[in-house]
Amino acid sequence: MTHTISTIEQLEALYGQPSPQALAKESEQLTDAYRAWLEKAAFFAFASGGTNGLDCSPRGDSRGDAFKILDKKTLAIPDRRGNNRLDTLRNIVTDSTVAILFLIPGITEALRINGHATLTTDPTLLALFDMQGKPPTSVITVTIDSVYFQCARAIMRSKLWDVDSQLSRGDVPTAGQMTKSVIPDFDAVEYDAKLADRQKGTLY
Repeated sequence: MTHTISTIEQLEALYGQPSPQALAKESEQLTDAYRAWLEKAAFFAFASGGTNGLDCSPRGDSRGDAFKILDKKTLAIPDRRGNNRLDTLRNIVTDSTVAILFLIPGITEALRINGHATLTTDPTLLALFDMQGKPPTSVITVTIDSVYFQCARAIMRSKLWDVDSQLSRGDVPTAGQMTKSVIPDFDAVEYDAKLADRQKGTLY
């Protein structure tokens, strides 16, 4: 006897049907309420897929600078300085399908957007995200296929925003220690000592 669920029919029999509200809350574009919620967000996880597999990267900036709402169907997202792995951007070039999960500290709902993305170096869009005289290298434009909110249960169960759940840096391995776990001769101590200043100096 196998316990593996391998068909949609098995899955639906196990879970039953979603509530009417769970389906009706999905929109093909930003409603006034969804736009008002989204305008308060400054952090999101951006998921993409391509020939090299799946990727999900964190992105964020100050409120209003992490992304721009161009219209009810379109978002613009700056590609700020990073490590130049280009995982997300490589995926977009080969497969435009993307999914985005927006979070707001202290708020237990999340907002989800599914859509299709393109990369652009349009000077007008780059100028929208100029920071300290430094525009992003490129801008991701996302055409919205669907938008809906995710209920609060996951954030409530994880106590994500509870102060008592917060950890200190000493409670988890440092960036240098994690790198050294893959590259044995890596100098984790020196890397960690310089990391904070390096990050502050290269935000944009």
